[in-house]
Amino acid sequence: MAQSIYDLEVKDLAGRKVKLSDYRGKVLMIVNTASACGLTPQLKGLQKLYDKYKDQGFEVLGFPSADFGGQEPLKGDAIQKFCEVNYGVGFKIFEKGKVKGSSAQPLFKFLAKETKQFFVRDNYPMWNFQKYLVDRNGKVVDYFIPWTLPKDDKIAEQIEKCLKQPVTVGLV
Repeated sequence: MAQSIYDLEVKDLAGRKVKLSDYRGKVLMIVNTASACGLTPQLKGLQKLYDKYKDQGFEVLGFPSADFGGQEPLKGDAIQKFCEVNYGVGFKIFEKGKVKGSSAQPLFKFLAKETKQFFVRDNYPMWNFQKYLVDRNGKVVDYFIPWTLPKDDKIAEQIEKCLKQPVTVGLV
C-alpha cells in the first residue's frame, strides 16, 4: 500500500496515467462525483472554490463513481462535457471508477486508511461528493461529509490554513 499520496497514479478520462506526485506542493480537494445525484449541484460550488484559490496553489480533483445508486451513468468525455456545460467545471475530472470497498481505486483505499471517520464503515466515502483535503505536503488533513456544501466556512478556513503552510516534502 502507498505510503504517500504522491506514490499513487490515477487515470484521466482518456485512460492515461497521471502521477499524483505531479501535484506535489499543491493543496488538493479530492471529491467523488456523480452526474445524476441530488448533490451534483455542488459541482458549481467546487468550481467557485477552485476559481478563488487556484492561483495560490489549490486544485480540485473529481473522481466520478457509480458506487452509490449507479448515479454516474455517463462515461469518458461525456462526464467532463456534462460538468462543463451544466456547472462550468474547469477543474480536472478523472476516470470513472470504484471509491469504496475492496475493489476501490488505490487512491480511495489510501484516503480511507488516512482518515478517521468514526461513523463510516471502513472509512470509505459515505455517498457521492465526500471531500478530502490534502495539504501541500501530501498529508490528508481533513474530510467533509457529502452534505457539507463547498461554500461552508469550515472548508474555506481549512483550505486557507493549508495554503499558508510551507512545502517541506520533496525539497532538495
